[in-house]
Amino acid sequence: MNQTYTAVIKQDADWWIGWIEDVPGVNCQESSREALLQLLRETLIEAIDFNRAEQ
Repeated sequence: MNQTYTAVIKQDADWWIGWIEDVPGVNCQESSREALLQLLRETLIEAIDFNRAEQ
């Protein structure tokens, strides 16, 4: 089963910031949009795995 999540991405001066609206605590910042998207994916996977382990 695939789940869809919503990422909010903004550029602030030289930095890209973003977060996943559906999962509290998943937020990142990077110097490029591509790096931000990759880090958000990785952080989201870690958060989901952590939440599963807690249940």
